[in-house]
Amino acid sequence: MTDRYNALTVVFDKDIRSDDAERLINAIKMIKGVLSVEPNVSNVDSHIAYSKARQDISEKLWEVLREIKS
Repeated sequence: MTDRYNALTVVFDKDIRSDDAERLINAIKMIKGVLSVEPNVSNVDSHIAYSKARQDISEKLWEVLREIKS
């Protein structure tokens, strides 16, 4: 038996302005079966999570580079 989805989440590679996203939102609304499209406003929590993840990846990358140099 196949799974049934009730929603899909789209995540942008970086924050975009609301006026730039308007065309994307309207295009998604035109897809058959789409009931609604609700934007998610970026906030300090998402910025903190992004910054922590970026720092963690950076530290791990430097560890690997130091191992290669040795």
